[in-house]
Amino acid sequence: MAGVNTMEKKLAEYKCDTNEAICLKLVRFPEDVEDDSTTFHPEYSHQIYGDDEVAFGYKGLQIQLFYTAGNLSTLFKVKHSSKVTEMFDCVEPDDIEGKIREIVPAGFTCNTDDFISLLEKEANFKPFGTQLHTYTVHSEDAGELTYQIHKADITCPGFLEYHERLQTFLMWFIETASYIDADDDHWDFFLVFEKYNKDGETLYATVGYMTVYNYYVYPDKTRPRVSQMLILPPFQGEGHGAQLLEAVHRFYCSLPKVQDITAEDPSESYVKLRDYVLVKFCQGLQSFAVDKLHLGFSADMAKEAQDKLKINKKHARRVYEILRLRATDMSDEEKAREYRLEVKKRLFGPYRKNQRELTKMRKCLRPEELVSHMDQMDTQTQHEELEKSYQVVVEDYRRIIERIATQA
Repeated sequence: MAGVNTMEKKLAEYKCDTNEAICLKLVRFPEDVEDDSTTFHPEYSHQIYGDDEVAFGYKGLQIQLFYTAGNLSTLFKVKHSSKVTEMFDCVEPDDIEGKIREIVPAGFTCNTDDFISLLEKEANFKPFGTQLHTYTVHSEDAGELTYQIHKADITCPGFLEYHERLQTFLMWFIETASYIDADDDHWDFFLVFEKYNKDGETLYATVGYMTVYNYYVYPDKTRPRVSQMLILPPFQGEGHGAQLLEAVHRFYCSLPKVQDITAEDPSESYVKLRDYVLVKFCQGLQSFAVDKLHLGFSADMAKEAQDKLKINKKHARRVYEILRLRATDMSDEEKAREYRLEVKKRLFGPYRKNQRELTKMRKCLRPEELVSHMDQMDTQTQHEELEKSYQVVVEDYRRIIERIATQA
């Protein structure tokens, strides 16, 4: 038995956390390749290496996926200090390389010198599609940095191959990511690039992107739905997500055929970003004027947001709640109570639906079946959950209000 435990301990030494083992880089200069400060790691690797996010069979495992900053030409190398087969004949290591090859498109190199030589071609890389927007961000290290947002589609020469390389990042940073059928001409692609200087030449680095699918709405409209959005980690926290979403929204607002703009299964962070952007858009609308907010959410608000900004009623309601919070003196108990009841009225919707379902159940379920469902819909629990939801919502709203105030 002691021998088995010893064996298990020795084998455990050959387990590696794949989130730590995978090393990602966006390379601009040859020296970046050996510079650990330019390395970043995945948030997720379960879709490639299983729910435990562990690779077996190696010590000192390092999986290098380095990309040239603009064109995303790829270096793929696997390094390790030792392999389990060196000590145990009967134990097979995981197929590390094979799993990466399933998601990384062909055309990568495994030779570092060849990869560095590809950097010389970066000067030939130019952003795809049509430029929609340009903006600057101040950096303490580099001063004013210029960024561009472009709209591309599958007709742009070389774009499909570029997109195949770009979308590999999704697997590491979006928990439920999947690749799209980019050949479908209903897709729009929006890309963010940074302009930078190298040896007197202007080059472009990939910052992030968004994919949007245009759905048909009877009889003659479309509904653009955001499918994927990612700002690459070296650029996160600098406001690029808001710039991208604002530019995309303005683009679709200019198209008469667009009904409204939605998102597919949005994450919490995306919803917060969208709230921020939509509040910025709506705060200048007449129906959202401060003197009208205390009267409640109105049909005029829904209509103006829809007609002028392609914002649906559900999203317009959230915007109203944020702007009303900004305009409400929450130290005034009566005004605070009115606001709280107004927000809880919306939040209570799912609970009200449960009550309607319970009424139906009373007519068709046996008493013992009804009790189990009633336990799930206990009134006291509902009130407690409603209060928790309200506090979370208001906290999120306050952050958005503070962010807008800092941008003013």
